[in-house]
Amino acid sequence: MRRATFSVVTHFPGGNARMPVPADRGQHRRRSRVVALVATALTAAGVLTGCSPAGDRAGTVVVTTNILGDVVQNIAGDEVEVEVLMGPNADPHSFGISAKQAAALQNADLVVYNGLGLEEGVLRAVDAAATDGVATLAVGEKVDPLTFASDQAGEGAAADEHAETGDETGAGKAPGGDTDTEPGSEHNASAGQLDPHFWTDPARMRTAVDVIAARLIAEVPGIDAQAVQANAEAYGDKLAALESRIQDTVDRIPAENRALVTNHHVFGYFAERYGFEVIGAIVPSGTTLASPSASDLDSLASAIRSSGVPAIFVDSSQPDTLGQVLADEAGLDVAVLSLYSESLTSAKGGAPSYIDMMDANVETLARGLSP
Repeated sequence: MRRATFSVVTHFPGGNARMPVPADRGQHRRRSRVVALVATALTAAGVLTGCSPAGDRAGTVVVTTNILGDVVQNIAGDEVEVEVLMGPNADPHSFGISAKQAAALQNADLVVYNGLGLEEGVLRAVDAAATDGVATLAVGEKVDPLTFASDQAGEGAAADEHAETGDETGAGKAPGGDTDTEPGSEHNASAGQLDPHFWTDPARMRTAVDVIAARLIAEVPGIDAQAVQANAEAYGDKLAALESRIQDTVDRIPAENRALVTNHHVFGYFAERYGFEVIGAIVPSGTTLASPSASDLDSLASAIRSSGVPAIFVDSSQPDTLGQVLADEAGLDVAVLSLYSESLTSAKGGAPSYIDMMDANVETLARGLSP
């Protein structure tokens, strides 16, 4: 929020010249006393000098998801006002923007969003703000995004080649296109599309930190570039420590057990980084807005039996009903455990920050996949 400065100016002409005394001297003195009291009150409140906490900040940054909101806040510190659109436990795929939030996008110095199709109910408002000249940053586009593969059983969640290589699994395929799958395999309805869930790979999030810091410095007038850069370096060190902790925890999981079945296709980047195989997802898509068919669930149950995975991981912000039904009706002896996959929690929850979320998730994975 930019500093608002008001001034009250009283001008007496003639220097030391004697001023005419009005007939209503008492009324004049009372009026002058009121003006002085108002000016004193405004100064004490910080209105005249702009010394309120918000007034000291250089500008305003609006962030769509609470995961990126936490990251941006760590980078920006007290330099800018950071407004996050999505509250705790929000589903970024289904979140709908309010009129007030749309107005905030229009008035921002910079809009930071995930991109790659994640914020399905917000992208139109972001595009409108960009059309009106607001600076925007689609972070996912800057971190070497992956594409969803067509066959999730035994293939991993993401295509072997990255999006920019332009191979046959690249971004040009239409979702849900004609792709034959083997019995017991699962067709991903998002096949060929760019995977927006890059935050499950902390190494890519470190790249995102550098990208965000550079854009904050470039787009927010009056920001302290040195402070932002120092914040980014300090947070980057925390993410490096997080990577090390995750690797240590993954090393406790037997290699043959490093296989994932999730609520929807959300852990492809994590799987690629740490050597997991993605067996499939209950919702065979990269979005929670899709729904599985009976044949989808039958195929997934067959893949689970074949692989022998001991756990199904569902999203903590979504009901685990489908996971329980899949396990029960298919007669699968598997645990159904919750991960914080797409949203942070409140301060009292298990994942109030991005780092807390990743730490909690890898511990749950280790608990579910270790003998």
